[in-house]
Amino acid sequence: MARPKLLPDNFTLALVGTVILASFLPCRGSAAIAFNWVTNIAIGLLFFLHGAKLSREAIVAGATHWRLHLVVLLSTFALFPLLGLVLKPVLTPLVTPALYTGILFLCTLPSTVQSSIAFTSMAKGNVPAAVCSASASSLLGIFITPALVGVVVSNHGATTGSPWHTVGNITLQLLVPFIAGQLLRPAIGAWIDRHRAILKFVDQGSILLVVYVAFSEAVNEGIWHSISLSTLAGLVAVNILLLAAALFITAFTAKRLGFSRADQITIIFCGSKKSLASGIPMAKVIFASHAVGAVVLPLMLFHQIQLMVCAVLAQRWGARKTAAEPAREGKPVAAPARR
Repeated sequence: MARPKLLPDNFTLALVGTVILASFLPCRGSAAIAFNWVTNIAIGLLFFLHGAKLSREAIVAGATHWRLHLVVLLSTFALFPLLGLVLKPVLTPLVTPALYTGILFLCTLPSTVQSSIAFTSMAKGNVPAAVCSASASSLLGIFITPALVGVVVSNHGATTGSPWHTVGNITLQLLVPFIAGQLLRPAIGAWIDRHRAILKFVDQGSILLVVYVAFSEAVNEGIWHSISLSTLAGLVAVNILLLAAALFITAFTAKRLGFSRADQITIIFCGSKKSLASGIPMAKVIFASHAVGAVVLPLMLFHQIQLMVCAVLAQRWGARKTAAEPAREGKPVAAPARR
C-alpha cells in the first residue's frame, strides 16, 4: 500500500526516533568522544561517496542556461538570508534566540540535490537544468554557507569563531573528501552507480549519527527545559512562513522574467529547498557542540515541511501537464485549404 503523501517518510520517522533516543539516553563522557570520532569519519565518507557519485557531465550539464542557475543561486543564498533578517520582528516572538540562530543558519544553506531533481521530474520540469543547478548549489554551499554564517549569524548573537577558520574546517572535512571522490570516480564510479543503496545508507546513517550526538549534547545542556510546546508550534509556523514566502517569490520572479513553464518549475523547486544532508554536517563543523542541537532543530522541521508541501505541488503540476498532453494531441488537425 502506498504511503499517504502527507505522512512522514521512514527517514523522518528515524530522525524523530533518534531525537527521542538522545532525549532519554544521551551519550556522555568517553562514549560521546567515541561517537564524535565515528561521526566525523561517517561525514567524510559521505562526502567522498557524493564526490564519486556525481558525474562531471552532470556538473557541467546545462551550464549554458546561466539565467536559470543565477535565479536559483540568488534565491538560495540571497533571498533566504534576507527573509530571515527582514522577518526578524515576526519570527523572534515565536521562537527562542537559539532557535532563531538555527533559522538564520537554515537560510544560509544550499539547496537539496535528490529531492529537487525528483520533484522537478514529477512536475514535468527541466530535469537537466535541475541536476546542474542543484549540484552547483550543493558544491558552492561548501564555501558560501560558512561565509554567510560569519556575516548573518555572527551579527545576531551567535559565536561561530573566525569565518576563515570555519572555511578551513569545512574544506578539510567536507571538500577534500568530495574532491577525492571526484578524482577516484573513473575507478569506482561504476561500482557506486551499481550500489546506490550503500550511498543512501551512509547518507542517512551519518545524519542520524550527527543528530544523536548533537541532541545528546543539547540534552546534557538542558535544551528541553528551554523549549516549550508553544515554542515548537511557533517554530513550525516560522518554517511554514519561510517556505511559503520562498515558493511565492520564486514562482512570481520566474514568471515575470519570462521563463518557460518547465524552467519555472525547476526554479521553484530548486530555489525553495534547503539541504538537510549538507546542513547537519556543516552545523557540526561550524557551531560549538552544545549549540548544534538547537541550531539543527529548525532545519529538521523545515526538511519535513518542504517534502510534504513540494510533493503535493509536484503531483498536482505533473498531473495537470499529463492531462493537458492528450487534450492537445486529440485536437483535430485542420484540413488543408482547397485551391
